[in-house]
Amino acid sequence: MTGSWAAPALAALLLVSAPTAASTRHVLDGEDLAHAWGAFLAEPSRKDELRLRYPYERCFRRAASESNLPLSLLIAVARGESDFDANARSSANAFGLMQIQWPGTARHLGIQRLRDLYDPCTNVRAGARYLRELLVRYDGDLHLALAAYNYGPSRIRVNAGGNDIPEGARWYSGYIYRHLRYVRAGAARAPRVEPAPYQSERKLEVLVFRRPFRAEANVNYLEAEYPDLRLDWFRRRLGGFGVVLLYRDEAEHRRGVQILRRAGVMLD
Repeated sequence: MTGSWAAPALAALLLVSAPTAASTRHVLDGEDLAHAWGAFLAEPSRKDELRLRYPYERCFRRAASESNLPLSLLIAVARGESDFDANARSSANAFGLMQIQWPGTARHLGIQRLRDLYDPCTNVRAGARYLRELLVRYDGDLHLALAAYNYGPSRIRVNAGGNDIPEGARWYSGYIYRHLRYVRAGAARAPRVEPAPYQSERKLEVLVFRRPFRAEANVNYLEAEYPDLRLDWFRRRLGGFGVVLLYRDEAEHRRGVQILRRAGVMLD
């Protein structure tokens, strides 16, 4: 991957603790997600401010301009879908940065050759065009548009309520919203300060789960119990969902590992 991951620290699936209602209270349900995405789109400015310098940023900026979509949204989708791995391929035959499904969605978007999906700018433009198309279909409801991006528009009703969609589609909307928060966190910066490259923030995979709600719940539990811990979770290329420790330097790495061990996570 572009932002390389460390080797998994656990050989088996682990569950830190059964998360309580209090530990997951900040998880958004479908109605909350619909409102949050609507508020994001309604913001008058600052959607294109970034705290880091991302891989293929030129491609994202061009696609954002062409599709009239926020730059931060496209980067959040790519981070959640592939973590900026232009060669990513899923078990569902989705390819590249934005994980465009081959051949159905790709050909619908005018891409006739599979190899073109490995071109970063072509892939990002296709993902942006598809997301814009879905946003129009769902009358500006980004929550539903993202659900359809993941599940397919045939499985998401137009005018569905925020919770009236499959659970897998709901978690995907929340998953991308989490990545959006990462992309936008601390985006406002002093003029002329050059942002650090995305790759400067490293990842150590510490837990692996088969189901997304397990990964999500454990991240929320650990973050609530240990506010200084910086975690995230990603879909894994080979299946399942990985919880990762984020760190910028060795001192933060050591501190994070110590906290996780105190929490009961058995690290190698």
